[in-house]
Amino acid sequence: MGGNFPGDQKPRRDLQEMTDPAILYRLAATIEARKSANPEASYVARLLNEGQDKILRKVGEEAVEILLASKDGDKQHIARETADLWFHCLVLLAHHGLGPDAVLSELQRREGTSGIDEKALRKVE
Repeated sequence: MGGNFPGDQKPRRDLQEMTDPAILYRLAATIEARKSANPEASYVARLLNEGQDKILRKVGEEAVEILLASKDGDKQHIARETADLWFHCLVLLAHHGLGPDAVLSELQRREGTSGIDEKALRKVE
């Protein structure tokens, strides 16, 4: 998985060296465990208890915050806001009984297919 990515000016370290992709699974497991927690003591339990509309508002807020961070151009701020969005997306997935596998499987299914072709295939389904 090493090498250059489109638009990179210099080679990047192997992604395995940079991050631990299992963090998504650990975080999803924590979210799952918090489903039964006291909403007074757990942010995740509170979000899940308040229902889908609250979760959707949080996902929307975090998406807007990424846009604003991107406009500012602060890479660390962009990363933090993206982490917030991913977290809230994991909560949304958990609300629907899904986990990271659902999204990762879909990304894997799309791998090697142009975005234009993939979008056209969705219109047929």
